[in-house]
Amino acid sequence: MLSSKNLTLTILPLTMLASAQQKKPNFVFFITDDISPNDLGIYGNKQIKTPNLDKLAKKSIVFENAYLTASSCSPSRCSIITSRYPHNTGAPELGMSLPKDQLTVTQVLKNNGYYTVLSGKNHIRNSKSMGFDVCSDSKPAGAEKWVGHLKDRPKDKPFFFWFASHDAHHPFQFNKLAPHYKPSEVPVPPMLYDGPETRKELAAYYHEVSRSDYYVGEVIKELENQGIFDNTYFVFCSDNGRPFLRCKTYLYESGIQTPLLISGPKVKPGRSKSLISSIDFAATFLDLAGIKRPEFFQGRSFQNVLKNPEEAHRKTLFAERNWHIYQSHERMVRIGDYMYIWNAWPHKHNVAGESACYAFPTVKEYWEAGKQGKLTPKQLEFTQLPKKAELLFNVERDPLQMNNLSDSVEYQDMLKKFRKVLNKWQVDTGDTVPTNPTPNRQPLHKRVKKLPKRREFAGQKTNAKAINNPGQF
Repeated sequence: MLSSKNLTLTILPLTMLASAQQKKPNFVFFITDDISPNDLGIYGNKQIKTPNLDKLAKKSIVFENAYLTASSCSPSRCSIITSRYPHNTGAPELGMSLPKDQLTVTQVLKNNGYYTVLSGKNHIRNSKSMGFDVCSDSKPAGAEKWVGHLKDRPKDKPFFFWFASHDAHHPFQFNKLAPHYKPSEVPVPPMLYDGPETRKELAAYYHEVSRSDYYVGEVIKELENQGIFDNTYFVFCSDNGRPFLRCKTYLYESGIQTPLLISGPKVKPGRSKSLISSIDFAATFLDLAGIKRPEFFQGRSFQNVLKNPEEAHRKTLFAERNWHIYQSHERMVRIGDYMYIWNAWPHKHNVAGESACYAFPTVKEYWEAGKQGKLTPKQLEFTQLPKKAELLFNVERDPLQMNNLSDSVEYQDMLKKFRKVLNKWQVDTGDTVPTNPTPNRQPLHKRVKKLPKRREFAGQKTNAKAINNPGQF
């Protein structure tokens, strides 16, 4: 029988453990659906109203060169949660479920005492098998239960909340939680055709962008009410760019660049030009939590940049584009101020639903404007075949990637360098071009919901999901 003295000694380690758990930082990972940086006030959009992000930015580091590894919903999310390139997850194509043998950052966090929640859009695989204690969804924003999750959490554990909104994804829906924009007043990005349907869709899209901002404010308010905001890393990002032509699914910055704000206890506010890849998110979270990075992670922590926005992180980053309703196989490399895009299938229309299907009014308006001679030469290129097999851009001088430098004599040595870097990364990580790829789900301008039979995908031949080599950094 234990004495009271022995009983105290038995309980003490548990008490100390609970105290230590409470001191660990919390995480709110706020990931939006289909939002480009240029559609936020903090990145220079003067029409959009995002007051909560504006306020948060003053306490955060705002990244100006943060990139995703894929600009397609599920491959991007699978990559983020595993810290692996899409072809290394075993789920590089739209709608593929992350294989169960692929471990996630949430499993690691949960195994180290964290309470974990996924609320909103999943699009990865069964939530519980990813290491989430709770999973839930709601409509229309996907954010309606978030404050409740914060209130109902166990108070003796640190937490990691994966808050994934449905905003701002088609079909757009309105409510009273965000401003309603007039089509005549919205800015139309230069890669889009400035027509009435495009303006109408952009106005609806901006409403949902602002609704995301509303929920940023609600979550922060609850964190502050509980007195835990200062011990919580708040991360705001997106899974891919805006759901319009030449944006979502594409490897231009309008599709592959993500807004990224991070606030928290070890963050020095400011703006950073350091190259950041979404493959690095999970490694950074574990570093901040004091947990060792697993060997299967291909990403690396950028905690040093959080402490000093001027510090550099990557010299090289990579992104990929695979099947997304239509066949595509493209790869992107960013080094310094230059972006290189390689297209394995230049003879194919490298389109997606939001850029080819006439069920989207903006798509029909765009393609018909092309037939009527109303598009600019650069816009018209989008509808024409064949495509360029190689693209090269200076993103600082050409932020919209409209001026392809690949044919210029003075850039041929640079092209050779990019080819060499890309080839080495493909070999190191087991990336492959499918020889029997998944067929298109639908004809160019029609909509078909039935999925085709999945065929060979990138990395399948080399069993790339078992390869941990991260390639160049």
